[in-house]
Formats: sequence, C-alpha cells, structure tokens
Amino acid sequence: MRCPQCNHLETKVIDSRSADEGASIRRRRECLRCEHRFTTYERLGENPIIVIKADGSSEVYERQKLLRGLLIACAKRPISPDQIDELICSIERSLRSSQKTEIRSRDLGEMALARLAKLDHVAYIRFASVYKDFKTADEFSKALKELK
Repeated sequence: MRCPQCNHLETKVIDSRSADEGASIRRRRECLRCEHRFTTYERLGENPIIVIKADGSSEVYERQKLLRGLLIACAKRPISPDQIDELICSIERSLRSSQKTEIRSRDLGEMALARLAKLDHVAYIRFASVYKDFKTADEFSKALKELK
C-alpha cells in the first residue's frame, strides 16, 4: 500500500476491523518511512452500477460524487462523517441487494433524501434544493411541509 504522504510503498497494518456491516474491512496503516498514519478500506470487487442521468446519458456510479453532495448538504450540521458514510453504505447495500445494474439519478437522489430526512431536516432541505433544483420560495416551502 502506497503512503499518501510520501508515496513510500512499505506500510504496516496497525489495526483491522470489519466495517459496513461486514461488507468491507477497515485498516489503520502506518508508513514505515515517514510514520504517517492513514485508513484504508477493502471492499469486494463488484459489478459497477450505472446511473442513468436526466438527459438520458449514463455514467458509472461514483461513491465520491454522492459523498461530495452529502458533505455539502451536511456542512455545519451535527452529523458525523461516520453517519454520512453509513447513509451511503445503506444506499449501496440497497442497490446491490436489488441486483439492478442501472438506476436513474432521480431514484438515487430520492434514496439519499429519504435517509437524510431521518437524519437531519436542514441537510435534507439543502440536498433537496440542489437535487430538485428549486427556483422559487414556494418550492422550498412545499419541501418543508413534506417533512412534517
């Protein structure tokens, strides 16, 4: 494993544990050159999920893209990175258990919104405002009423 700090190839594993309800292994590592510590996750190689966008084009699902959107929505909210990670893992488990290889971006967004609504209403509204492309205050108001 290459150290992200100095690019040295030799590291040692300090700690390993199961993560994502057994779907991956979390390892704490330490570089043998610079002693930088970092975390890696090992996941089973799986068939890619294809996201069908609103314009009909498609792209491979990227966990990082969903994570970026959620981090922006959850900024300055009492939501831990572990909670965001679990939210994404929950979506991914649901996608994999359905055994579908394609999902519409709209459906993926709805999955994220359903989970955010249970986690934090402000983060839900932030995510919804971008995802649903609110144009008026009435659209915000309608989304707030749906939360109640």
